[in-house]
Amino acid sequence: MFLQKLQLVNFKNYENSFFEFSEGLNCIVGKNGSGKTNLMDAVYFLSLSKSSIHNQDVLSIKFEEDYMHIEGVFCKENSELITCSMQRGGKKMFFQDKSPYERMGDHIGKYPVVLIAPDDTDLIRDSSDTRRKLFDGIIAQLDSDYLKTYQVYNRTLDQRNSLLRQFGEHNYFDEDLLNIYTEKLLILGEEIYQKRKTFVEDFLLIFKKYYAFLSEGNDEVHIGYKSDLASANTKNLFKASLAADLAAQRTTKGIHKDDYEFTMDQMAVKKFGSQGQKKSFIMAIRLAQFEILESQKGFKPILLLDDIFDKLDEKRIAKLVEMIDNNSFGQVFLTDARENRTKELLSEIEVRFHVIA
Repeated sequence: MFLQKLQLVNFKNYENSFFEFSEGLNCIVGKNGSGKTNLMDAVYFLSLSKSSIHNQDVLSIKFEEDYMHIEGVFCKENSELITCSMQRGGKKMFFQDKSPYERMGDHIGKYPVVLIAPDDTDLIRDSSDTRRKLFDGIIAQLDSDYLKTYQVYNRTLDQRNSLLRQFGEHNYFDEDLLNIYTEKLLILGEEIYQKRKTFVEDFLLIFKKYYAFLSEGNDEVHIGYKSDLASANTKNLFKASLAADLAAQRTTKGIHKDDYEFTMDQMAVKKFGSQGQKKSFIMAIRLAQFEILESQKGFKPILLLDDIFDKLDEKRIAKLVEMIDNNSFGQVFLTDARENRTKELLSEIEVRFHVIA
């Protein structure tokens, strides 16, 4: 699979731009602030129906414009036209070959992408929410049923939290009404927990392989899945937390509190890992993400490498270039502000350059 053509209208700093890409390595070069990362984000947006940078879709509309339009041709066995349109203040719409999707979730996973970005080490430093989003995003590209269940869980969680706030604001309590949402959260949460647990078990072996390749060291790395639902009796878990839920006016236990623990030699990478070890850890996660997507989809995802030459040391750059040269990846997009450096590092590889003014 690869993205052959892309048109951007009022997407971030692009007023009306058209691009054609090669099936292999595409290097996007230009000065800082020219829009290299925005072009990468457009590919990500068209593939996953959201920005990799902003949580609000409206922030992707060009300043002082009323709408945006992204259109791309993906090639698998046949060419497929994917279109995204959105009016400021309106609803985002996605179309495949000019036919609208009945559910936005039906688009997720059809055109998978993997992004390696400069701020990826935030996955180690940030809160558990960042790590849940990472792994939920991977699983959602693999399993459309997981995405549906996850979305229903979040809606049910919002309803339960709203009810808990009503109890606090109006000083009353209806246990039977609350239990309706509690029981639903238990059923949905158990399904999500089992899928996350199975995924991490499969993912871990691939991740360790890539960490060893990148680091050439003997560090014993691990990703541990931590969940409230790992306890034997989840019903008792919610009963025991009822007083805390009423006091906080929100659901304090459940799979929305899960975390993924990154360790090296049984110590937290966040506290004890060097900068190089952290970079290898995250890059190994991304490469494992690529392999597991390829394995289950039957084709290679698109790989986005944003500004990595400024953030990685020579050893890790060499490893990545080695993988590109060995055709480990399919279509690759790579950004760099220094065109000459890129040409030197990739002198032995066939590259299509796109200069952003």
